Amino acid sequence: MFTNVREQLRTTLDEITEAGLLKPERVISTPQSSQVSVAGREVLNFCANNYLGLADDPTVVEAAKQALDRWGFGMASVRFICGTQEVHKELESRLSDFLGMEDTVLYSSCFDANGGVFETLLDAQDAVISDALNHASIIDGIRLSKAQRFRYANRDMAELEARLKEASEARRRLIVTDGVFSMDGYLAPLREICDLADQYDAMVMVDDSHAVGFVGLTGRGTPELHGVTDRIDIITGTLGKALGGASGGYVAARTEICELLRQRSRPYLFSNSLAPVIASASLRILDLLETSSEARERLRANTARFRDGMTAAGFDILPGDHPIVPVMIGDAAEAGAMAERLLDLGIYVIGFSYPVVPHGQARIRVQLSAAHSEQDVERALQAFAQARG
Repeated sequence: MFTNVREQLRTTLDEITEAGLLKPERVISTPQSSQVSVAGREVLNFCANNYLGLADDPTVVEAAKQALDRWGFGMASVRFICGTQEVHKELESRLSDFLGMEDTVLYSSCFDANGGVFETLLDAQDAVISDALNHASIIDGIRLSKAQRFRYANRDMAELEARLKEASEARRRLIVTDGVFSMDGYLAPLREICDLADQYDAMVMVDDSHAVGFVGLTGRGTPELHGVTDRIDIITGTLGKALGGASGGYVAARTEICELLRQRSRPYLFSNSLAPVIASASLRILDLLETSSEARERLRANTARFRDGMTAAGFDILPGDHPIVPVMIGDAAEAGAMAERLLDLGIYVIGFSYPVVPHGQARIRVQLSAAHSEQDVERALQAFAQARG
């Protein structure tokens, strides 16, 4: 049987390659950092979500080492059986305080967190209204529920209001949006979303994975930036980007929501507990975020320097001030080829194409980090100018 299937799969893979859509995995032989070794070459890394440069921070690494001795390697269990340690409860409490929410539930990833919310809270009597550019994990999570599904164009408040009117007969209405849209670097208009939620009696959920740690005055994310923390019902996020870059996710929400997730959320009930070494190191990261703004300030400076330089050089970049900087190419094959030329020039970036972004909107997504020096940013600008076709 598999002989026929193999041929069909090989045909599909060949089509992907011929279309310039193949996504090769480059092997890094060093720790994740602003500079890494790829295929024996030292290159500057401008494609990791290592926003605050904490992935190899010595104090975080030391906290992880100590945690291995104190808590062991893994839990070998789910939370409700024998997979809950003091460190898990402490991290949930600290995240709640940091995010300004009533309670927090840890997951093995934010993908799982988003996968566990909708089915638990909503059924066929309810409605979910989702931004068209929300992350794949939100889309998949919604598919798992029986809720009525409505979609509005990216950040289009008139269309969101129209969808809310269409969902007016639902028992519960949940608006869900990314806080930052990861392919564009655009921020959701949370104040306007909350105003509409108040008007149409809806809950608001924000996936803030690309914001927590560095967006907002104290790094508490897009709700803090827009001054609506007390108006958000659910925040999901990850420990795998700005907060150390390892793995793990969470749902921070109203008390009753979190209590129900602990009883009914399938990814929480049937997945192993977050490794205690990650939970413990994450507590150290929260200490760093709450005692210093230095990394956030470096990240903002690096972002402004790169965006200004690319604009001056005539590149087509999407506007904004987020450290995700999409350099628009259009053609998928050219985006991949340009990424290869940049790698040859010592700059590690990735070309993004369909299905990650729509057809015809291929791009190189540059990600700035607090770990980059001014010289790193200037070198990247020079490399882009050289690599231009």
